[in-house]
Order: sequence, then structure tokens, then C-alpha cells
Amino acid sequence: MTHTVGSAGLIWVIAAASVAGIVVRPWRVPEAVWASLGAGAALALSLISWRAALAAVREGTDVYLFLAGMMLLAELARREGLFGWTAALATRIARGSPRRLFALVYAVGIVVTALLSNDATAVVLTPAVYAAAKDAGAPPLPYLLICAFIANAASFVLPISNPANLVVYGTGLPPLGTWFAQFAAPSAAAIVATYAVLRFALRTQLGGSIAIDPAVPRLDAGGRVAAGGIAATAGLLALSSALGRPLGPPTLLCAAATWIAILIVRRAPPWGALRRVSWSVLPLVAALFVLVRAVESTGATAPLARHLAGAAADRPAHAAAAASIVALATNLLNNLPAGLIAANLITAAHASARTAGALLLGIDLGPNLSVTGSLATILWLIALRREGVDVSAGRFLRLGVFAMPLALAAALGCFLAVA
Repeated sequence: MTHTVGSAGLIWVIAAASVAGIVVRPWRVPEAVWASLGAGAALALSLISWRAALAAVREGTDVYLFLAGMMLLAELARREGLFGWTAALATRIARGSPRRLFALVYAVGIVVTALLSNDATAVVLTPAVYAAAKDAGAPPLPYLLICAFIANAASFVLPISNPANLVVYGTGLPPLGTWFAQFAAPSAAAIVATYAVLRFALRTQLGGSIAIDPAVPRLDAGGRVAAGGIAATAGLLALSSALGRPLGPPTLLCAAATWIAILIVRRAPPWGALRRVSWSVLPLVAALFVLVRAVESTGATAPLARHLAGAAADRPAHAAAAASIVALATNLLNNLPAGLIAANLITAAHASARTAGALLLGIDLGPNLSVTGSLATILWLIALRREGVDVSAGRFLRLGVFAMPLALAAALGCFLAVA
């Protein structure tokens, strides 16, 4: 679709207003409503065709299935007491030290992100961490912030650690050995840099001592089934990634099997868990895909494509600059739609493997600047609200303005040295 200057400008106004609504949430209207209103306005004003919008929505099918499965698993784990059990276990291991609990939560966040994805860290780990902090009588915010930041900082340990990785590379995903050779050192650098920023910034809130749980409660049959379902999901995701298969169907399949198994064990009505899942996340993601397709149709990505064409000559400075631009763009578009744009740009510009990898670092680490940067962070905010905790965009930005650039610089330095 060809746009005049006026219609292209209107698309940008609508996209900006939608992002602002997602961040500010005027009148506490959910994020999905603002994104959907923006996508609906673009369609109503014929700024994007119905065919293009439906194609954009279809591109996210695997993501929708993946998120639905993860959200269902998280709700089952919550209902079956798995989060309470892990909270008691964590406080015992911390042995009264808030700093030890901080390091423990960070380490668990790395593992969950690597094996289950950054979205799983936001959906599954956040409620468990809140329960642990509450159980220990500690202020929850320092530990909850870990969940948001490590979800992005550790999101390229493995290809499955972030759905955006699969979006960026598509069918050209590097073999696991090549992936480790390229991203192991950058992952370690980003993880360490992010930890250093968080630990320093939150140091005054980690003094004193916390309560020690005298005994870890027994995990009943439902909780064990939920834990088994999460473990099975991790294994199946690793296998699917190794075979180059989509991640959405196996995730939803594992979640459904876990739900049915718990129903059999509990002999309870099946609708309770389904009612508590935040299904509004799915239209939120679909609307974001539509908005980004509309923005892309304005030709706004052409300058970056020309830059990438220069980077195809494998110049590190070009690759680093492109990664930095994309990192900032994720906070305007969200990382999944930005990943789609990056994938198209990589193909159009015939970008080198070095440039593609650098762009991936920008897509994965850029979202640690603001709450709109990644779907994982939006899911994290939704999980916090379910616990009665509210984190402002400004509070997140005050940490992100230090954490994101430092982690990105460290990761890019390592990547460009070995790629």
C-alpha cells in the first residue's frame, strides 16, 4: 500500500498514541485495549488493508500458542501450591540473608529464561518470587525487578530463550554449536553487567535480614503434576528448538496435558484455571503485529535497510550502530514486532552473520530500557498487578537507562570480538 505524507504521519501518530496508552494506562484501561484501538483505527481509516492486517496477525500464530501454554502452566502452578513450595525452599536456602536471596533469584531467573524463555520468566517466575519475598518478610520489589531484567538479559543463552530469536532468524537459525560459539560470551557479559547494575542500584534495600522458613511444606499430588508439566515443557522446547520446529504447539500441548492430569487428580471442575489466565495478552500481541505492519508500510525502515546494506560488508562499526538503533526501536515497537522488521531487513540487505547476530543482541537487550520494550516485560507488569504490586514506567526507566546500555555494550564487545 502506498501512503501519502499525511497518511504515513497519521500511522505514526496512531502507533505512538497506542504505545503511550500501553505505558501510561489512562483510567487503568488494560494494555490490550489501547493496542487494539490503535490497530482498529488504522483499519477503519484504511491505513492498512484487511488482507495485510490478517497476514500480520497470522505471523504471530506460534507466539499466541506459546503464550497460551505458558500462561496456563503458570496458573496451574499457582493454584496447586508450587509457587508457595518454591518460596519456602528459597527462603531456607537464603538462610536469612537478603543478598543471598537476591543472588538465588537471579540464578534461577537465568535457568528459567534459558530453558523456558523470557516470557516464562515473566509469567511463571514472577509469582513465585513474590511469594518468596512475602514469605521472608522482605520488600518484594528488588527481587521482582530481577524477573524483568534477567528475562531479557539471558534471552539469547539458547535459541529458545526468547521467541524473538526465532522470529529474527526464521528458517536460518544457526546450529546449536554455532549458536554457543557466537553467543555464549555475549550472554555471560550481559548477565554479569545487568547483575552489577541491579545489585548496586538496589543495595540499600538488601540490608538487614529476612525470615527463615522453619520447614518446607510438602508438595501434594497436584503440585507435583504442575512441576512435572513445567519440566516436560522445558525438555520438549529444547527438542523442538534442536529440530527447528515451532515452539507454540508443544508448549500448548504440554500445558493442556498438565491441566487434564490435574483435573484427574483433583476431580474438580476444569474452568477455574482457565478463568484466571490473562487471555487479553493474545489480542495485545496481535494488535502490535498489525500496528508494526502499518508502520513498516510507510517506508520508515528504508534508511535502516540502506545502513544494513553497508554493514553487509562485515564492518563491526556498522553492525554495532545497527544493533543500537534496533535496541532503541524495540522500546517504541516492542521486541517481537521489531524482530519481524529486523528479519525482513536482514533478508533485504543480504546482511552478514555478524550483522544479523548484532541485531539479535539489540532486539533481546534493548527492551531492558523501558516497560514497553518486550512482551516479557508487559507480561511481568500484568503478573505484578495480579499480586497488587504496581511499578511505574519511570521507576523502570531509572534502572533501565543504566542497565541496558551497559549490558548491550558488553555483549556487543564480546560478540564482535568472536564473530
